[in-house]
This record gives sequence, structure tokens and C-alpha cells, in this order.
Amino acid sequence: MPALTPALRRALFDLPQKEKDQLLARLVAQDAVLTEQLAYRLLEGPDALEARRAALRQQVDDPVRGYHQTPNDLLVILRQLQARLAYHARITEDAFGEVELSLRLLANVFVHQPGLVARLHGPTQPLLQHLVRRAQQALKQASTLHPDYHLELAAAANAVLAGLFASGAAPLAREAGLPASVAHWG
Repeated sequence: MPALTPALRRALFDLPQKEKDQLLARLVAQDAVLTEQLAYRLLEGPDALEARRAALRQQVDDPVRGYHQTPNDLLVILRQLQARLAYHARITEDAFGEVELSLRLLANVFVHQPGLVARLHGPTQPLLQHLVRRAQQALKQASTLHPDYHLELAAAANAVLAGLFASGAAPLAREAGLPASVAHWG
């Protein structure tokens, strides 16, 4: 994004307030993410955060259950859900919620799809690699949070790690250097 020259900046600030307001509204409307961020901050407020998390929790819980014809079908769903979680964090700046929901999503895979993650072989390898990478990323994101959050996330993180090491992803998790548990987190 090009920077404004000092002269243009001064001229912009010297515009009448009504013109500045119209320009601002037009510029904000061109950026969908900014528009949603402002709607969240200005209209919904922080009280809406828990409602947004609850809606995402339901989205995280539902699609993982049931029958998936191939491991790749489940992988596509996981990637879509992870994108929704990242978008939620981008809009609301809810880093804790993103980590919590990511761990929940990964744990759901091990609980509801044990058959798809039981063995490491050709068809399951991309799925298992994705699970290991996402677990690694979630643990890294969690480590940047305030230490008080670690206690809240420890049970979910340990469930994911236990699932990884009890599944066909165990060799991949060891290779990635993932711990067997986060007992001494922080």
C-alpha cells in the first residue's frame, strides 16, 4: 500500500468533515475484512465473542462425526474448518478461541474417526501429516498466550497429543518433535 505524501496527507485532513466521512465510508466498504472487523468492534462488541465461539464450536463438532468415504474427504473438511477458525481470530482478535477450537477440532478427529487415523499408509498419510502440523501449530500459538490460559488448554492439548501418539500419526509426531504431553507447559 503506497504511503501518502505529506502534502496529500495535509490536504486530506483539511477537507471538510462531511467529505472525510464519505471518503472513509467508501474506503472501508472496499475491504470486506475491515468491514467485518469494524462491525464486530462497533456494533456487536465483546459480548458477541462467546456467541461466535459457540457457533464455531458447533461447526467444529458436527462435520467431523459420521462417515467419510476417504481420509481425503475428512482432510478437506478439516482445512475448511481451520480456515473458519483463522478468519474468526482475524476478525475478533480472539487468539485463545482459535487455539481452543483448533485443539477441539483435532481431538474430535481422534474420538470420532479412529478408523481413519489408525494406520499410517498411502491414503491416510496426508491426513495424518495435517493433524501433526496443526497440533504443532496450535501448541506454538498456545505458547504465545498468557500462562494462565495454559491451564485451561492443557487438557485439550494432552487429549490431542494422546490421540496423535495412539494413532498412525505417532511416527510423524515423534519426527516433528511433539511432546507426549504438556504437563510442564510454559
